[in-house]
Amino acid sequence: MLAAMPPPATLPSLPADASARGRGDACPGTLRLHRADDGALARVRLPGGLLTAVQADALGAVAESLGDGELHLTSRGNVQLRGLGTDCGGELAGRLGDAGLLPSARHERIRNIVASPLSGLDGLGARDVGPWLRALDELLCAGDRTAGLSGRFLFVLDDGRGDVDALGGDVTLLAQDDGAALLRIGTDRTVVRIPGAQAPRAALMAAEVFLERAAGTGAWRVRDLPGGAGPLLDEVVRRLREEGSGAVSTEDRDCPPGSDGPAPGVVTGPHDGAALSVGIPLGRFTPVQWRTLTETARHGGRGELRLTPWRGVVVPGVERRRASGLLDGLGATGLLVGPDSPWTGVGACIGRPGCAKSLADVRGRAAAVVGPVGLLPVYWSGCERRCGHPRGEWVDVVATPDGHRIALVRGEERGAPVNVPDSPDRPGDLAAAVASARGTRG
Repeated sequence: MLAAMPPPATLPSLPADASARGRGDACPGTLRLHRADDGALARVRLPGGLLTAVQADALGAVAESLGDGELHLTSRGNVQLRGLGTDCGGELAGRLGDAGLLPSARHERIRNIVASPLSGLDGLGARDVGPWLRALDELLCAGDRTAGLSGRFLFVLDDGRGDVDALGGDVTLLAQDDGAALLRIGTDRTVVRIPGAQAPRAALMAAEVFLERAAGTGAWRVRDLPGGAGPLLDEVVRRLREEGSGAVSTEDRDCPPGSDGPAPGVVTGPHDGAALSVGIPLGRFTPVQWRTLTETARHGGRGELRLTPWRGVVVPGVERRRASGLLDGLGATGLLVGPDSPWTGVGACIGRPGCAKSLADVRGRAAAVVGPVGLLPVYWSGCERRCGHPRGEWVDVVATPDGHRIALVRGEERGAPVNVPDSPDRPGDLAAAVASARGTRG
């Protein structure tokens, strides 16, 4: 992890074009809180979802003393703190800075990096992307220009298994068996093959070229650029060749349609150690669950947690002989430790009462109708924005003024919706419709 840096009282001004674009970007961070119906909200960026046990303790303590006590995982492996007081910003920043979670005040909202959670643990990837992760985060935090990226811009580091490549990042690095890397910009099929050692620098270059192309357009992400990703990729290839970055070529590679992430359970690999993979119902940790997980990482693992974009957690460095017992201990707190939990694949936005735009308490509705494990994931949204929804194939349940609308989503295609009105006389209709759309295992 990068060394902690105390936050300044006021943030330095950004370059003119970045500031102009940033005025419309209300994405929350640690220093820019969002006012929600349940209090202020802070989003703590955790590149690659990595946390030490000490940092996890600090997050848990902040959540309990300044917020609602719970930690909410996002679809990018970050943590949100909710129910914060509107006047706690200075204390929050100071405590997270002391824990090494705020290495650069200017860059804290742009440290959006997801990485393959099992990289280097199970022997299935082409390479451990940990060194790429550390190098890219350092490059981002050291650059003046990168501070102009929006809080939505996403970097993806895939170790070759295709799990996080499916998340549709703005800049993606894919490890290859021959030691090379593929650079993808947006979700374009054309990728750039580069030497693996140049991968973090190439990702930084792609982001800087994006900022040049985005100036004056209002584009926050690659998909917003007029003309799409093609011209941006061509310019990156030209600059890489001009810099003499080794062999640079282009080829075609489709973006995977979707991924479920690591399955809950014990993860083994080519080494003597193991890892624990657990899921969190609706991505929300209670204080007891968080403390138990942190203590498991500290005393049963190597003092590290990896939060995943699928609202799960991996605990690396566990002794194989102890793995099953430790997993059972986590399961006793209500965490998902196997594939048979009815909560497997169930997600939801915050809904009421936390969000003023939500039309329903979708978490409560999801809990009321949770049933047999479905073949497809299901995501409950309180409004049409569908905050935090998955990618790939999933069942979309959206609250409406008089009930819920259910549809099957496959990539960019949406099936014919089924509308289920709220009916006190037929409380089982919604549960039956959701179960039918998901299908069931067995």
